[in-house]
Amino acid sequence: MELRGILHLPGDKSLSHRSLMFASLAGGISKISNLGSGKDIESTANCLRQLGIDLSINEGVAIIHGGSLKRADNPLNCGNSGTTVRLMMGLLAGQEISAEFMGDQSLSSRPMARVTQPLTKLGAKFELIDDRLPVKLFSSSLCGVQHTLEVASAQVKSALILAALGAKGGSVITDPYKTRDHTENLLHGMGADVSVDGYDIHVQPLQGPLKSIDWEVPADPSSVAFFVAAVLGLRNSRVEFKNVLMNPTRIGFLDVLQQAGAKFERFRPRLEYGEQICDLIVESSQLKGLSIDKSIVPSLVDEIPILAILATQMNGRTVVRGAEELRVKECDRLEAIVNNLRTLGVSIKEFSDGFELEGPQRLGGGIVQCYRDHRIAMAFSIADLFSKEKIDLDMPDCAAISLPEFYDLLESLKL
Repeated sequence: MELRGILHLPGDKSLSHRSLMFASLAGGISKISNLGSGKDIESTANCLRQLGIDLSINEGVAIIHGGSLKRADNPLNCGNSGTTVRLMMGLLAGQEISAEFMGDQSLSSRPMARVTQPLTKLGAKFELIDDRLPVKLFSSSLCGVQHTLEVASAQVKSALILAALGAKGGSVITDPYKTRDHTENLLHGMGADVSVDGYDIHVQPLQGPLKSIDWEVPADPSSVAFFVAAVLGLRNSRVEFKNVLMNPTRIGFLDVLQQAGAKFERFRPRLEYGEQICDLIVESSQLKGLSIDKSIVPSLVDEIPILAILATQMNGRTVVRGAEELRVKECDRLEAIVNNLRTLGVSIKEFSDGFELEGPQRLGGGIVQCYRDHRIAMAFSIADLFSKEKIDLDMPDCAAISLPEFYDLLESLKL
């Protein structure tokens, strides 16, 4: 099989969430084009509507009338979206708005104290049982704080930044490692007094509404990664990707693959709202094994499932360590990767914080478990392209959580 063509993927999920939330704090009307198309983005939009924001989405274009957020009449249903619930906690804490947060079965199994506890340092007040949803937030005044994150997490960092915008006095939030910085970039571009000095993020309270925006969200590198892996692992393949986000904190996947021998060509580089963007051409490549440690993991944490699939086609040993964060995603992704690859006949060693495998290895057929996790579903759909036997997924439709168009886009490239 060969893959060839041109892809213009929907907007980055992280930036889509943030664009909607920040536009709600802006004066005037914001227009956001190429919005991410997944169910998680719908969760954020629906929560903002519950909070009194006039927001419409039509064919990937969102129109947001910024204004004052109001207390919702009912619990905010965040669906399966960890980004929605965690950033909303910070956003509403900073606006001194009480709220109750709930989610689906998967989200309700994920830990929340990792966000609520740091927010209490600023003065936020929460009620939760057993570290899980539902969570109640109570209106309270916040004060600036100096806080070092215990875990490198862009979601926790972003929640603290959003809360600090509504605090009395400035805050300094310190990252243990460099994580995705979309919140800092976009808030600064919209007029907030947010600056970065090394691993320190300095935040001053808002003195008025943010500036409205008119922006096309660049393609999500986490979604691009699945197609990139397919092109690299198949013979005689070449695909051009349009308008791809190239934020240095998000392209660890591309960077390490280039070191492993991947053939990439980047062109038309540009900068918008502090975000680096370009077009990208990818060609079939012979790759060598990789060693990933905890200093690199934050820049490719979402791509580790597809990296594991691609590692079965690489020459040599691939080791991933420092990725314990994957244990508390939509599912235990490390367990899902290891169990499913073993089902397909792959020899792989599991660690508490990663895995190790030697490539290349033949992928056999079988039925793999998606665990209702979109990235597991998409990763093992790519595995099916690499296998001479049929690989079936028990829940392929869960790919729609982040990329409803995934299977159609993949079919459009097949020759």
